Amino acid sequence: MGKSPEVVMLGLGYIGLPTAALIAKNGIRVHGVDINPQVVDTINAGKIHIVEPELDEAVETAVKEGFLVAGISPVDANNYLIVVPTPFKDKNEPDISFVQAATEAIVPLLKEGDLYIIESTSPIGTTEKMMDLIYGIRPELKGKLHIAYCPERVLPGNVMFELVNNDRVIGGVDEKSTNKAIEFYKRFIKGELHKTNARTAEMCKLVENSSRDVQIAFANELSLICDKADINVWELIELANKHPRVNILQPGCGVGGHCIAVDPYFIVSDYPMESQLIGKAREINNYKSFWCAEKIKTAGLEFQLTNGRKPRIALMGLAFKPNIDDLRESPAKYIVQKVLQNANDEEYYIVEPNIKTHKVFKLTNQKEAAKNADIIAFLVGHKEFKTLELSADKMVLDFCGIRNEQFLKEK
Repeated sequence: MGKSPEVVMLGLGYIGLPTAALIAKNGIRVHGVDINPQVVDTINAGKIHIVEPELDEAVETAVKEGFLVAGISPVDANNYLIVVPTPFKDKNEPDISFVQAATEAIVPLLKEGDLYIIESTSPIGTTEKMMDLIYGIRPELKGKLHIAYCPERVLPGNVMFELVNNDRVIGGVDEKSTNKAIEFYKRFIKGELHKTNARTAEMCKLVENSSRDVQIAFANELSLICDKADINVWELIELANKHPRVNILQPGCGVGGHCIAVDPYFIVSDYPMESQLIGKAREINNYKSFWCAEKIKTAGLEFQLTNGRKPRIALMGLAFKPNIDDLRESPAKYIVQKVLQNANDEEYYIVEPNIKTHKVFKLTNQKEAAKNADIIAFLVGHKEFKTLELSADKMVLDFCGIRNEQFLKEK
């Protein structure tokens, strides 16, 4: 790279790499760190290992101009950003070992005046724990570093725009750390930067996604009630939303993705007695996926009793939301797995128009599946499914409201 980097970015995944590319785009030298040598080699070749619009051009330019280089180890800099995964040891206990390992890797490099920021989604108090870890190893630096937490809040598929334009919440362990972090982010973010403390910033990230999870759970619970009550839930929600202060979301087959389906557990794990609503919302949204799988199984049995043969069943969609290729924590993928586990010689067509192949599932074109299947289960509202022409003899299970859009337009 020639000159020393100003920024070391630890973690080059869905958030770390776009953030590194954005910082580099602003003429700030970045040294990105990833434990996967293949990821490092890919980035240093000016290419990307994840799917995100506009990211390929940003990385190619940053590498070519010498503002971004990747390595497997951190180097000396003034600003250190931790953007590594925070998975679960089990379903309800967050694992901050990656954050700790990344922090320990840079402790020998830290010097007075440096800025250390965690962006990884973290349990409340993680920033303070890492501060204690750093000062435990380097006591001579106590009170001489700037330590802060700043969570991302971006939407996959629009990350490069939202990284620049979304507001950010920034919380330091003290006021000087907050101010130092604010000055750093001002260099490449146009959105408003909101000051707070580290614990509040950590909680803010968790609360944002927990709030959305609770709202979705209400819609999913309504769909379960309406199924028993023989009411069209999408018509009901459209009518209820005519009220000026009501805004019910749309039900689906569960909740997926790397944030909404995961972040509430960070709160529930630490505050199980207090987070009754948040925990129940997680149960409802997980149950909705199980319920959908059971409905498909029941429909298959009913078809067999009526027609004297096994049905052909199309399972439409694998991604965690419409029109993307991301399958992380996808309820649709869970449903397909659950249905196939209980398969009994039925013929299945698995459809996901946004990916070409899958290592487990054999994929079928949506038109072929819609033509050949007896039962069509819409799991994800992909745009390709909205224009499918279905004959009247098809049994349709619409878990995402894709056919009800036509019904509501006709009314």
